[in-house]
Formats: sequence, C-alpha cells, structure tokens
Amino acid sequence: MLKILKYLKRKEWLMILCSVIFIVTQVYLDLELPEYMSKITQLIQIPGSEMNDIFKNGGYMMLCALGSLVASFVTVFFVSKVAAGLSRTLRKEVFTKVEGFSMEEINHFSTASLITRSSNDVTQIQMAMSLGLQVLIKAPIMAIWAITKIMDKSWEWTLATAGAVVVLLLIISIVVIFAIPKFKIIQNLTDNLNRVTRENLTGLRVIRAYNAENFEEEKFGKANNKLTNTNLFITRIMAVMGPGMTLIMSGLSLSIYWIGAYLINDVQLVNQTSALERITLFSDMVVFSSYAVQVVLSFMMLTVVFIILPRASVSAGRIMEVLNTKATIKDGTLTKTASNQKGNIVFDNVTFQYPDASEAILKNISFTANKGETVAFIGSTGSGKSTLVNLVPRFFDVTSGAIKINGHDIREYTQKYLHSLVGFVPQKAFLFSGTVRSNVSYGDAGHEVTENDMKKAIEIAQSTDFVEKMEDGYDASIAQSGSNVSGGQRQRLAISRAISRKPEILVFDDSFSALDYKTDRVLRAALNTELADTTKLIVAQRIGTIRDADKIIVLEEGKIVGIGTHQELMQTCEVYQDIAYSQLSKEELAGE
Repeated sequence: MLKILKYLKRKEWLMILCSVIFIVTQVYLDLELPEYMSKITQLIQIPGSEMNDIFKNGGYMMLCALGSLVASFVTVFFVSKVAAGLSRTLRKEVFTKVEGFSMEEINHFSTASLITRSSNDVTQIQMAMSLGLQVLIKAPIMAIWAITKIMDKSWEWTLATAGAVVVLLLIISIVVIFAIPKFKIIQNLTDNLNRVTRENLTGLRVIRAYNAENFEEEKFGKANNKLTNTNLFITRIMAVMGPGMTLIMSGLSLSIYWIGAYLINDVQLVNQTSALERITLFSDMVVFSSYAVQVVLSFMMLTVVFIILPRASVSAGRIMEVLNTKATIKDGTLTKTASNQKGNIVFDNVTFQYPDASEAILKNISFTANKGETVAFIGSTGSGKSTLVNLVPRFFDVTSGAIKINGHDIREYTQKYLHSLVGFVPQKAFLFSGTVRSNVSYGDAGHEVTENDMKKAIEIAQSTDFVEKMEDGYDASIAQSGSNVSGGQRQRLAISRAISRKPEILVFDDSFSALDYKTDRVLRAALNTELADTTKLIVAQRIGTIRDADKIIVLEEGKIVGIGTHQELMQTCEVYQDIAYSQLSKEELAGE
C-alpha cells in the first residue's frame, strides 16, 4: 500500500499537510470540551456561582464544537481531493501501462482482470485514502492526547479503560485473523464474475442460438454465489464490530460511573473540604468518562482502517503488479529508413514460441517480400499463419532469428514508427463507436489523413456504395464493435482504415473471409491497381483469394513446405494441391 503513495503529486502532499494541521486543531478542540464541561459541573455545585461564568464556559464549549465542525469539513475536503486525485492518477497510469503491453502481458493478466484492476481496485484505494487518511492521522493523536489528560486521575478508572481497550483489541484480532485472508479471494472472485459476465454479453447470439441460457445462468450463478458467500462471511464477522464497540463504550461509561460512585461515597462529609473533594471527584468522573470514551473511540476509528485497509492493500498489490510489469517489447530508436528500400520485408530464419508453450509454433521461417509484391500464406488450421503476420507489427517478438523491414531489424524501430509503416487488418474486424469517418481516419498514421484519403480508401475497399446509402453517409453512426453493420461491411471498413494510412506494407490476416467471391475479386484487383507499390501480406483460407499472388508460402506445423506461384505449387507442393483440390475441381483449376 505504501508504494502507491509515490504516485501522489506535490500538490496532494501539501493537501495532506493541511489536513494534518486541521486534524490536530479538531482533536485539540474536541479534547477541550470536557475541560469546560468540568468547569460548568463545578460551578453548578458550588454555592454562589455566577450564571455569567456558566454561560461563558458554555459559550466556549459551543465555539469549540463549531470550530471542530469547521476543521472536520476542511479536513474532509482536502482528504477527498487527495483520494480523488490519486485514483485519477492510478487509472491513468494503469491505462497507459496496459496500452503499452504486448499480447503476452495482456494474456497473462486477462482482459477481465485488467478491467477490475483499473476500476474496482482503484475504487478500493480511493475509499481507503478518503477514510483511512483521516483515521490514521486522527486516531493516534487523539488516543495519545486523551491518555495524557487522564494519566494523573484515579488508577481504578485507568484500569477500567485499559480493560476496555484490551477487549477491543481482542475483537480487532478476531477480525484480522478471519477476515483479511478473504479480501484477496474477493478480488479474484470479482475478476471471475467480470469474466463470466463479459463472456455472456459478448457471446449472447451464440448462447441464444444454442439454447444455452440455462447453462450460462448456472455458470453465472456459481460465480455470483461464490462472491456473495465470501462477502457474507466477511460482513458477518464485521457485523460483530458495531455491537461490540457499543457494548465496550457503554460498559466503560457504566464502570467509570460505578467506580466513581464508590469513590465519592468513600469521602466522608465532615467539613467544607470534604464537600469540595466530592465535587472535584464528581467533576473528574465526568471529565474522565469523556476522555476515556475518546480513547476507545480512537481505537474504534482504527478498526475502520483494519476493515478497509486490508482490502485496499490487496487492491494496491494488484495495481502495482500491473505497473511493475516489465514490457517484453522494448522500444527501439530508429524513426526513418532510406527511401530506396520502402516496403521490403525479410524473414531471416525466424522461430517463435508462445510463453509457456511446450514447443515452437513457427520454425526456421525464411522468405523475402519485395516492394509492391503480394505474398500470401496458406495452410491448415494451427499451422502458424496468423502468428507469422502478427510478428510483423511486433505484437510478439521473435524467439530467434530476425524480421527486417527496409533493411533494419524491426526491433531497432520505435513502435510508433513501425506501426506507421504497417497497415494491419486483424482476423476479427473491429470497429469503434463513432462514425464511418472517425473509424476510417482512426489513429496516428504519421501524417494527416485527408478527406480525399478517407474516401479513396473506402472506394478501394469497395465500401462506397453501402456507405453513401447509409443515413448521414460518411458521418453515419457506427455502434460499438460495429454491431450495426454486417460482417462483410465491417471487414471492408477495417480494410479501408488500413489503406487510408498509406502504409508501405499492408497485412491482411484472413481479412477477406466475410466477402463474397465477386467483392473479394474486385477488391483485390483494386488493391493491385491502386496500391501497386505497397507490399501486401495476405493470410487466407480460400485458394481463390491468393492464387494471383506473386508468392504463395505454404505452412504445415509451423514450417514452410512450399513456396512459389500458384502454378509452381500445383506442380511441386502436395499440401497445396490437397488444399486446392478440396476447394476447387480440376476443371476450375485448369480454367483458372
């Protein structure tokens, strides 16, 4: 938890200092109240006392109470500002850190867990700061100050107060022993509940199509019940705290007055001095009772810390785990290349193995894609096609070997510059909530994406017809994930987004699968015509999509088993022949 404090800014430390000053003021004023109460008690019992003196001390009590109230408001204001500022900083830091994660780190934490850490965990820390900061400063000051006020009073009252504190500490110990271990479990169960909920909402169509509502309800019910039962266990333990504290405070007050009654009764009324001694004892009893309650109240406030701090500490640990994670993708320094080498890609004996995988998914991959060439990849499911093209924009780093773009190892480039060289269309086309315009012009391409660039990209991707028919045209609304357009339209808009960047290299990771054959053919023809100087890497399952490629690379179990044109592979590569004949007849292949 203490490590989180390093994210407090100078302004927030100044606010904490101001909070300390006002907390000390508040404690001082609160502890002055019993003194004035003692004076009023004595004045009432002493014959001949002036009402003005009583009103005067009563006025001081009122001023102390009002001053304490003002100090409390100011303290809450500053502490709330500090807590809100820290939570804002942590959310920003976590989001920025996650934005820089490679797919390896994302997969390590899981998306559901990262959402919980940047929302629920940050909220826990904010709550701990807003309440705990006041208590941690106020409680020790009040306890020590109050104890110094009653140190010279009756040892019997002191012993009763000590007994109450011991019982209080015993209750706190029970809470610490049984409740704290459950806090980490709660955060993990919250992760799981978020994961199940997110999966349910994302896969709603599949769930309904397969009549799996009951199964998903049971799965959610199990996750929900585990979280609920754990929360109930902690809440029930915490429920002991309230009545326990009330019992201790009431019992302490009772014991002080009981002891006081015996002490007063033991003083014999033989003269004026003994009468004054009784009045003094009664006054001391009232004062001691107030201070003793303040001591117990201080320890009670500390119990709030024991309730909130453990969970916040777990949350802080989870946030620090994200912030302390070292990125596996290290940024290079190169931000430009020679103009005569644009769009050149070389895979030099590349091997790649996923973290914790038993064996490499790509083995000794070597090939060259020259400027303007179309290089296609085909193979059975799991052969490593998508993994291979995901290495180009450095979503993962190669295990061994090197990938070179324009003569330089891609690890030498800054990631921002590398991504400006590559236009990437993922396997699952994803659109952001906004408009057609905002989606196609999305991101930082290293140059301005003009209106003409956007419209030209939409035209090349064969999207002009359906976009212009949409209400508001290029400013038509796009829902989250592109749920208000068809799969083929979503795929074409994703292709438009990559083209509008004017990259040197275009990577299509099975990005034509939702297109009909006619649109597929027309779109590829437009790519070859309009983007003749752009290097294109295409992953595809359909022979029709790739047979016109300048170079086709056939993958099998992570290895290259064939490389050449369509005609060459039909003569030399058995794996390619099997794929071709499974999709097209010999007559169709012969007729091209």
